[in-house]
Amino acid sequence: MAAPPPAGQQPTPQQMAQMQQQLAMEAARQGLTIPQLQAKQRAQLEAEAKKEGLTFPQYIEKLRSAARENHQKAQEKAALQAQQQALQGQGQPQVQGQQGQQVPVTPGAPDPKAQALAKWLRGQNLKTRTCILNGQRKDMFRVKRALRAIESEAYTKACAKNPLLPSVTPQTPKAEVFKLLPLSLLALRVSKSDPHAGHGHAPPTKPQKRIKGLWTVKIEQQQDIFDDLHYVWLYEGPQWRMKLYAVGALILIMTVVMFPLWPVTLRIGVWYLSMGFLGLIGLFFAMAIVRLILFCVTVFTVPPGLWLYPNLFEDVGFFDSFRPVWGWQEEKKKKGKKSKKVGKEGEEKGGKAIEARSTATENETANGSGGDVSKRHAHAAPRVEEVEDE
Repeated sequence: MAAPPPAGQQPTPQQMAQMQQQLAMEAARQGLTIPQLQAKQRAQLEAEAKKEGLTFPQYIEKLRSAARENHQKAQEKAALQAQQQALQGQGQPQVQGQQGQQVPVTPGAPDPKAQALAKWLRGQNLKTRTCILNGQRKDMFRVKRALRAIESEAYTKACAKNPLLPSVTPQTPKAEVFKLLPLSLLALRVSKSDPHAGHGHAPPTKPQKRIKGLWTVKIEQQQDIFDDLHYVWLYEGPQWRMKLYAVGALILIMTVVMFPLWPVTLRIGVWYLSMGFLGLIGLFFAMAIVRLILFCVTVFTVPPGLWLYPNLFEDVGFFDSFRPVWGWQEEKKKKGKKSKKVGKEGEEKGGKAIEARSTATENETANGSGGDVSKRHAHAAPRVEEVEDE
């Protein structure tokens, strides 16, 4: 049916002709004339208006406003879809073609040749490094190492064994072969980015701890192929190990859920094991309480206090936690006012010693018996004795 005209505007002659044509087609389909069809439609509208408690003009105005709203929503939806398609077309990665034109990368099923190439390259030593892409760890490599691997003799031998691997020929050079990876979204070009860019918050006052060499990267729109550019692997290879783990976890969960169906002997064995583990846990807590009570008693009776299994809560191995069986509480040296007092006392003692030595030297010089000693200590600097902390 023809769309209703916007509010405040009359339908154009073309719209009027289209509506009359549709009305004639509907009347012919029902075997009625146009006046009969109009009378039938009017009767139906009057009945619907009566059900809603409205007059016929009020009901007609309500239908018109609803039609205008639906038409406006349809236009807005179409405009939004066109805008999204335009943005997707701009944001899609593009690969440079043979003549320099940009070829958009369209998501879909990967090319079998690209999969074979990615599988072979993943098995080569491309000196990959770990990077962060969208919060996930990925393997990153340089283009030049992948190109060297493609033009190597090992790749030529692999092409002879595997017909899916694309061969390097004058018509399809190594860069064209490598291009299959981004076209199938198996590897994409990335560049280093700031993880806090675009967040709008102030820069951190303290430098954050970062792992050396761990880049945070973003995917570039232009998927160029040059030696010094970096690509990140999106191809994870066969996930048989993850599938095996998932099957094992599912079997374990089903085994636990179906515990009531186990044989009686197995259920009794599991019960004894659970009681044994609970007993060990209770024994551990009881031992911790006993050693604390023993320390609280001995700290007053035989200070500094005795610990049972002193390494029980230390960061050591399992067996080292129970060695030695007992030990005394270690006293921490206090370096406060006491050390300052000891330092002052040492300075006073050192000053007195210097005065005593100088007095003795003067007496020896005056008596004439200590000439050699005076010469020997003529240029000696005064020495302060160090006093160790008690």
